[in-house]
Amino acid sequence: MEQFRKLQNEELHRISTADFKTARKLPVVIILDNIRSQNNVGSVFRTSDAFRVEKIYLCGITSTPENREVHKTALGAEEAVEWEYCKDTIEVVNRLKAEGYHIYAIEQAEHSTSLENFQTDPQKKYAFIFGNEVKGVQQEAINASENCIEIPQFGTKHSFNIAVTVGIVLWQAAFPLLKELQR
Repeated sequence: MEQFRKLQNEELHRISTADFKTARKLPVVIILDNIRSQNNVGSVFRTSDAFRVEKIYLCGITSTPENREVHKTALGAEEAVEWEYCKDTIEVVNRLKAEGYHIYAIEQAEHSTSLENFQTDPQKKYAFIFGNEVKGVQQEAINASENCIEIPQFGTKHSFNIAVTVGIVLWQAAFPLLKELQR
């Protein structure tokens, strides 16, 4: 039977925060639309760091990294991942559209695309909108999106935790883009 040895942190060859800031990023931004849990926001920073996303937009009631709970959960990822606060989600969506991003709301909606049928194109830039833990993505943001992506679910609950949702979507979205990133 093969034995596995847990790797030490220095064996993981992670880049420094300074190197992260100048490193090539996935052509992906995250828009957090009125996220109420500061722990979820911190978790999104950690996941965004792991996938090397370009930026996180914190909108509406979403807490910023100055909040103690965000900082505690992010474990320093908020120092690496670029972020910006904007009160109005639609303002961010319109700005990103003007910059050539393809906007997708992650939401259960009529005519949505199931996540396993969604594939990114390395020649395009993407913005994914993730909504409030109770109310989801606001309808106005859905209307401004190119499409909605829905994660199939098979249990009794209606949704995933927002931090889990970000991880699932980035996992699916990242792989076609990683080859470009590693060039």
